Amino acid sequence: MGTSHKFLAGSVGIAAMVAGQAAHAQVVQSQSADTQAAASRSSAVGVGDIIVTANRREEHQQDVPISITAFSSERLQQQGITKAQDLAASVPSLVVGANGQASRDTQTFTLRGQGATFQASPGVVVYMAEVPLPAPITLSQQGGPGNYVDLESLQILAGPQGTLFGRNTTGGAVLLVPHKPTNELSGSVSAQYGNYNDNEFEGMLNVPVVDDKLLVRVSGAYHDRDGYTRDVTYNRNLDNVHWYTGRIGITFRPSSNFENYLMAYGTYSDNNGTALINKGFNIPLLNSYGLCGVPGQVPCSYYSGLTAQANALGPRAEAPGVLQGQTTRTWGVVNTSRVNLTDELLVRNIISYQAFKSNYYYDGDGTTVQQYDSSLPSNSLPRDDLKEFTEELQLQGTMLDNHLTFTVGGFYYNQSPAGEMGVNSIVFCPAAYTGFCPQTVSSVAVANKSKAIYAQGTLDFGALSPSLEGLRLTAGYRYTWDTINGTAYSYNVSRTVPGAFTCVYNGATVLTDPATGCTFSAKLHSKAPTWTAGLDYKLVPHVLLYAKVARGYKAGGFNSYAVRTTTETFNPEYVTDYEGGIKSDFHLGNIPTRFNANYYFLNYSNIQKATGDYNPLTNASGAAVNPAKAHVQGIEVEAAIRPIPQVEIGGNFSYTNFKYTQYLVPANGLPDCTGTTPAPGTLSNIKCLPGQYVAPYIFSVHMAVNKELPGTMGALSFFVNYAHTSSQNTEAVVLPALQPGSILAGYGLLNASLDWKNISGTGIDAGVFVTNATDKLYRISNSDVNQSLGIWATMYGEPRMYGMRLRFHFGV
Repeated sequence: MGTSHKFLAGSVGIAAMVAGQAAHAQVVQSQSADTQAAASRSSAVGVGDIIVTANRREEHQQDVPISITAFSSERLQQQGITKAQDLAASVPSLVVGANGQASRDTQTFTLRGQGATFQASPGVVVYMAEVPLPAPITLSQQGGPGNYVDLESLQILAGPQGTLFGRNTTGGAVLLVPHKPTNELSGSVSAQYGNYNDNEFEGMLNVPVVDDKLLVRVSGAYHDRDGYTRDVTYNRNLDNVHWYTGRIGITFRPSSNFENYLMAYGTYSDNNGTALINKGFNIPLLNSYGLCGVPGQVPCSYYSGLTAQANALGPRAEAPGVLQGQTTRTWGVVNTSRVNLTDELLVRNIISYQAFKSNYYYDGDGTTVQQYDSSLPSNSLPRDDLKEFTEELQLQGTMLDNHLTFTVGGFYYNQSPAGEMGVNSIVFCPAAYTGFCPQTVSSVAVANKSKAIYAQGTLDFGALSPSLEGLRLTAGYRYTWDTINGTAYSYNVSRTVPGAFTCVYNGATVLTDPATGCTFSAKLHSKAPTWTAGLDYKLVPHVLLYAKVARGYKAGGFNSYAVRTTTETFNPEYVTDYEGGIKSDFHLGNIPTRFNANYYFLNYSNIQKATGDYNPLTNASGAAVNPAKAHVQGIEVEAAIRPIPQVEIGGNFSYTNFKYTQYLVPANGLPDCTGTTPAPGTLSNIKCLPGQYVAPYIFSVHMAVNKELPGTMGALSFFVNYAHTSSQNTEAVVLPALQPGSILAGYGLLNASLDWKNISGTGIDAGVFVTNATDKLYRISNSDVNQSLGIWATMYGEPRMYGMRLRFHFGV
C-alpha cells in the first residue's frame, strides 16, 4: 500500500473511531438532550471554538463544513503572531516564506501546494475587513506591516474560494478580522521591550459617542527593532524593523434596520533591507560568461575568496556591494453597509479603495561584487505603485423556517498603476571593472480587472422531513470575467557604446529613447465558471461529517519581463478539490476533547510557473507559463483536550503529497528527469521535481494554562508551543541536485509566554516571552539562480527573541 493511501486509510479509521466515541459519549451521559448540547458547546468553547465568517455570516467554527484554522485575539497575543511568518508550522499544510525574493517583507502564503507565482495573482488571497489587500505583481506581498494589529480573529480557509469571496482563488483565503467598535467605553495601551533593542507600543480607544448608534474605535502601533545581521560594508544593521500603523473604525446604526461600518487604515515601513548571505558561486558558469579566468578579468579564485569571506563572517553578517533598504506605504478605506429588508432578508454593500507603494534595494549575491544587485544610483521609480478599487453587493437571506440560507452577489475588482513603476538592476558586472556597470532598466504598468456574479445556498433537509434534520446540502456557483492589460519595457545599457541600448524583449539596438523603442503591450481576456457542492451531517449534536467537491480558477497574467512575443501573457490555472472530513467535540470520560480531521485530493492543471524562456538574441530569460499538471493529496488534523479546566493541550498535523503528472519546459542545457540533457529547442521533462514551497510534514503542539489567583490578584496565563515544518523545495525548474540550497532543511521552533493579567485588579498586565527559544539557525529562502546567474545566496530566519511587556486596559 502506498504511503498516501496508508495515511488516507489511517485518517478514515481515526475519524470513524472518534465518531463512534462521540456518539457513545452522547448516549451514556445522563443529561437531558438540551442540557447535554449546552454542556458540549461549553466544552467546545473551552478548547478554542470561536466565531468565524467563512460563509460570510457569523458561525461557530465547528459548524462550518470546510477546513479552517482560526486564531482569537488572545491566542494571537499568546503565540506572538504579528506577521505572516509567525504562522509558519502553526497551520496545517501552510508554508510561509519570502519565495526566493530579496526582501524579508515579501512573505507569502502557499497552502496545499498553491501560492504565489512571479507576476501572477496570488493563489491564497489575504482579506482585511472582507476586502482583498492590494497584491503587487513584482513583489509577492499583500498589504504591509501592521496588518495584525487589533484583530478580533485571524482565519485561514483551505481550498478553492470564490462562490462567496471577492476574488477567485485556487489555494485558499486568509481573513484578517479587525475589532469593530463596541457599545462600551474601553481602551488599552501597551509597551514592549526586548533584545535587539526591540521597542513596541500599541494603543486602542473605543468610544460609544452615541449609545448603540455611533461607535468609534481607534488603534495604532509603532515597532522599532535593531537588525540581527551586521552590514560590515556600510556599518549598519540589516533585517531591522521600523514601521507604524493606524486604524479607525466607525459604526453608525441609526436604527435596528440599518448599519454602516467605515474602516480606514494607513501604514508606513522603512528598514535597512534584508541580508542575503552568500554561500557560493558557480565558477565554471562565470568562466563561460567571461567574468573570470580570462584575459582582462580576475582569476576565478577571486570569487572563491568572496565566499570564504562570507563563511568567515557567518550567517549574521554580510559584506554587500550596494546600500540596501525597503520602504512601503499602504493605506485604504473600506465601507460596509447593511440594510435589513425583513427579518429574513438583508442587503450588504462593501466598497473599498486602497493604495500600495513600495521600493527595495538589494544585494542579491551578498558580496562586494555587483553580480546581482539593484544599481547605484538607485532608480528613483518605485518598484510597485498601485491603487485598488472593489465593489461588492450581496443579498443574504433565510427561508423555510431558517432551513435554507443563501447569498447572492456581484463583485468588481480594479487594480491599476498609480504611477510609473520600474527597477534598475546590475547583472554580470565584471569584478575587475571599476567604471559604470552595465544595467538593466525596466518599467511595468499592469491593470487587472475582474467582474463576477455568484450565488450559494445551504438547505437543511429537516425542511422536508424531521427525520432528516441535520443533513445539509450546500451548492454554490460563480462566473468570473478577468482582463489583464500590461505595458512594459526592459533594456540593457551598453558599457562599451555610449548612448546605445539593447531591448531585452527582442534584441533590437536603440540609439534614441529606449523607453519608447523597447516598449511592448499585451492584453489577456479570460473567463471561467467555478462552483462548490457538498453534504454535511450532524451525526450527533457536536459531531459534523462533511464531504464536498469544489472547482477553483485563478486568472492569467502579463509577463512584464518577456523575451519573446509568444510569452507576453500566460493563461489561467484550475483546480478541482475533493474533500471529506469530520469536526467533533465530545468527552473522553470527563475530559472535553476536540478532534477535527480531513482528507483532500486536488486535480491541479495548467499550473502557472515562473520558468526560463531563453532568447539567444538578448541573452535573457524569464516568464510565467503554464507547463504543468499535478495531483495533490493530504490529510489535516487538529486536536485538543482539556484535562482540567485550567489546562488545554492541543496541536495539529498535516501531510501533503504533491506529484507532478506533467511538467515540460524548454530545454535549458541541464539534465532532466530522464537523466539526459535534452537538445536545444526541445522540451525537458521535469515532473520528478518536488512541489515548490510544499512541506510534506507539518506539526505543532501547544499547552495553555490559565489560573485564576485568589481574591483580586488577577490571573496567570502560560503558553508554550513547538512548531515543526519538514524540508521543502524552493526551485521551480531545476532539479535539486543541480541547484545548491534549493532544499530548505526542516526546522522546529519553541516559543513561550507568561502573563500576569489584571494585577490586583488594577487593569495592568505584565508578561515575558521568548520566540525561537533554542536559537535555532534555519533558512527560509534561497536565491535559486546558481544555474542562470552563477550565484548562490540564502536568507535566514529570526534568531532567539525575548522581552517583557506591560499593558494597561480598562473596560476590556
